[in-house]
Amino acid sequence: MSATSTSTRTRTTTTTGPGTAPPLPADLEQVLRRMRLPYLRAAAPDVLATAKAQRWDPAEVLRVLLDEEVRGRDEATGAMRRKAAGLPAGKTFASWREQDFSIPAPTQSALAALEWVHRAENLAISGPSGTGKTISWRPWRTRSSTRACGCPGSPLESLTAAIGRAAVDGTVSKVLARITRAELIVVDDIGMLPSGQAAAEAFYRLVDATYERRSLAVTSNIHPSGYDTIMPKTLATAAVDRLLHHAHVIITEGTSLRLAEATTGRGVIPLT
Repeated sequence: MSATSTSTRTRTTTTTGPGTAPPLPADLEQVLRRMRLPYLRAAAPDVLATAKAQRWDPAEVLRVLLDEEVRGRDEATGAMRRKAAGLPAGKTFASWREQDFSIPAPTQSALAALEWVHRAENLAISGPSGTGKTISWRPWRTRSSTRACGCPGSPLESLTAAIGRAAVDGTVSKVLARITRAELIVVDDIGMLPSGQAAAEAFYRLVDATYERRSLAVTSNIHPSGYDTIMPKTLATAAVDRLLHHAHVIITEGTSLRLAEATTGRGVIPLT
């Protein structure tokens, strides 16, 4: 968005104010609805009123209106992706506190830059419960088209369920194609529950589908080299071989952040 457009919208707000501009003509309103330009349509009355009063160049009017449509669509797309990923709210880079994590600060910065995602590299984070494995990837959703397995929730169990349903009607390939449209796919908390043949097959299918095409991030209390202890060895070996070929492996350490907050009374309102 240009600096000119930004300053223009500031003038629009201060000149007309919301709701003070005359509505759009009915025929123009109908055309904008038919063209599915809701954000442009909402901004148009104020923008056009200000443009007329301040004698804007027609090209500037068009630029401002299109900027509003692009901004609105970007915000709506981000909200849709967050909902599809089933991720809890509130975890963004704005609230990030690097001192809370055992991951070195330079590594945190490199992860946040997401250049590894654009290179289709993988990430494997392992460590004890509560040491920041899950919270370390949640802010990425605001900077990439992250999907947590492309289905509600993000654990391996959710992926297994999605692949299992697709296997019944022969749509596994379609499901994997939908999931891998994202730049980054996350499978969280591998190893928290026992993984049988179905989970191992689902995990292998996802790793194989993303291999050298998309970034796959996994978190677990077990190092990837130990996945054969929680799933059939043949599938685990094949999956980990592909997963780690182009991967960054990070180990978290220390005591549980959740336990530390609990013992200090953080996160709750005192009862007295």
